[in-house]
Amino acid sequence: MAEKTTKHVVCTICDIGCQLRAEAKGGQVTRILPHENPLLAGNICYKGVAAPHIHNHPDRLRTPLKRVGKRGADRWEEISYEQAMDEIAERLSGVIEAHGPEAFAVSTSGWNTQTTHSMDRRFMNLIGSPNWVSGVSLCAGNTAAVNRLTYGWFPMPDYMKTKCIVLFGHNPRQHSWTPIYNMIKLAQAQGAKLIVLDPRVSDQAEVSDLHLRLRSGTDAAMCLGWLKVIFDEKLYDEEFVRDWCVGFEELKSRVDEYPLERVEEITGVDRELIAAAARMYASAESAVIPWTPITDQQISSTSAIRLHSILRAVTGNLDVEGGESLGGFSQNYIPESELGFHERLAPEQKAKQMGYDEHPVYTYRVAEILKEPTEKTWGYPYADLVMGCQMANPSDLFRAMSTGAPYPIKAFFVLGNNALLSYPNQHQVHKAMLAQDLIVAHEIFMTPTAMLADYVMPGDVFTERNHVADSWSWGTRLTLSEKVVEPPREASSTFQFWGDLGRRMGLAEHFPWKNLDEILDYRLSRSGRTFSEFAGESSMLFQEDEHKKYLKRGFATPSGKVELYSSVLDELGFDPLPYHREGPATSAEYPYRVFTGVRDDSFFQTGQRNIEVLRRKTPLPELFLHPKDADREGIEDGDWAKLETEFGAVAARVSVQASMKEGHVRVPHGWWYPELRGQELLSGAFISSDAVLCSDAPEFLDYEQGVPHFKGFPGRVTRTEPPESLPRMAGN
Repeated sequence: MAEKTTKHVVCTICDIGCQLRAEAKGGQVTRILPHENPLLAGNICYKGVAAPHIHNHPDRLRTPLKRVGKRGADRWEEISYEQAMDEIAERLSGVIEAHGPEAFAVSTSGWNTQTTHSMDRRFMNLIGSPNWVSGVSLCAGNTAAVNRLTYGWFPMPDYMKTKCIVLFGHNPRQHSWTPIYNMIKLAQAQGAKLIVLDPRVSDQAEVSDLHLRLRSGTDAAMCLGWLKVIFDEKLYDEEFVRDWCVGFEELKSRVDEYPLERVEEITGVDRELIAAAARMYASAESAVIPWTPITDQQISSTSAIRLHSILRAVTGNLDVEGGESLGGFSQNYIPESELGFHERLAPEQKAKQMGYDEHPVYTYRVAEILKEPTEKTWGYPYADLVMGCQMANPSDLFRAMSTGAPYPIKAFFVLGNNALLSYPNQHQVHKAMLAQDLIVAHEIFMTPTAMLADYVMPGDVFTERNHVADSWSWGTRLTLSEKVVEPPREASSTFQFWGDLGRRMGLAEHFPWKNLDEILDYRLSRSGRTFSEFAGESSMLFQEDEHKKYLKRGFATPSGKVELYSSVLDELGFDPLPYHREGPATSAEYPYRVFTGVRDDSFFQTGQRNIEVLRRKTPLPELFLHPKDADREGIEDGDWAKLETEFGAVAARVSVQASMKEGHVRVPHGWWYPELRGQELLSGAFISSDAVLCSDAPEFLDYEQGVPHFKGFPGRVTRTEPPESLPRMAGN
């Protein structure tokens, strides 16, 4: 009788990376259990518990597939891993020979693939391609890049010791961002105040001390209003501002353009409540403004993210206990920043990166400006924080893929990332993929994106590999994840995929590690441990926290100080001071503010719609409407509705909720229907996907990053009948 095995694992179903325990028997994962440490035991959600249903799913990809029909027709033949890799290398070499290395682009997702160890960036930089994109360009990675403009790093909140937490639209729940949810609860139990800024009455708003129901897309104006109160009432840290900030007087002049009367008009929040919230935050003994995906995705995203960083700095909450820590690179682990070989990509190739000229903030253009101060402060010139600091711009990339301008891009690899549904302007992404000479997908299930590929390579999952999670250099803690079972024989990790491809393309000397254990030993060498030694000692490795490191090192900015007036933005020709910019206005034809990208607890991004135990919890996509808006449109709870913008339309079931802000429509992210494979185009990828709604035309984009305005663009809602292909579905 087979014995049970239980080991520590880091779950990668979502991006939080909870450490859990996996139980296996007879070569299969049988259960996912909470951590044995009582402080960590609550960090488990029903997505993590469902991992055995995902990893053992009968539809999981186990053998490489080669397309035999028309692109997107979903017709395949099974081939061996070796044959697939030989053919991929040969065809990619042909594209590079015909069009240059910049004709090769990659889209990936670090939390799904986990084991890349920056081998994708190493491979691309060695062959000469700068065109790497990721979903982090819309979520956390871009935040990291913008934070670097102000003080040279991306801070981590000290939830456990803080006295005040400010959530801009972020809504951690028991089954979504679970560790953050638990830490907020613990902080509140210890007396911390909670301020929530959200159009909805969210879960966090219901338990907050102050709730500011601002109009979607007005985060920057709200922050400027807070700064007006803080400056006028001298609630800022005068000594820190005097000694460690540049541009205070210039910033103060800009802030004076936003009296509370104007901020009230822009945001729709009473000026007295704005002032009360600003005072609560600035007067707290310590406070944090955690990262939020909401501010990432607005027309004033760069300014709003910068304003978060400015608020942290001027109130004295930067790199202090209970505030926000600037961790730096881990002393115990070689970071992906070093493994990526960013210094090997030639300057002329970096300058070809999509977005380099128009929207440079998270491209190589800014990375080169910050290279010297980053090395001086943190010891290495390239800080690839949350994978987001040397990226191409996705919209510019897909436009080039579809049009051939400014140059052709003809090979596209997508790993652990359902790219078709993950970026704005889905119709353009579809057109771009149809125009490719070579598409390779590395996946565990047949997604709509994989259906468009020439080769589909089966991937491994987190219970099938050893790993050390380092939060992509966001923090300094190292977390152990151990292999529990073997992967399918023809499956590969992303590390293996890039190494095998590199060796086939003449780069063997740069991929010397034979397997994951070897590169883990290499990366852990700075700690004096091997992976097996780490696993034998503990489940986590902590680095001693040092506060106010800037007293010794300064900040990794050109001035060496916190730049309230950004010298980098000034050099690039952008406004060096933060500002509020209005998004596209509603009209009689399109009277609602569409708020896209909201995640359902049952799923992460576009995944898990094929997992029955999770799909039962959320069988269909739901639009959220305020009761008055539903009455106005003649829509009842449970009806189906069509949501239209100038650029696209989706259908979904309606949930009428009083918690919604009137005039706003909430749209879930990433919906497709695996059960419709063979019946609808790309498994219904165009029926309910929010990516078809938002344009990436210039008037919808944040100037500095090129991030689209997902939070409050105009749309209309009308009652409709359910799609014909869906009537027999549960809940329909």
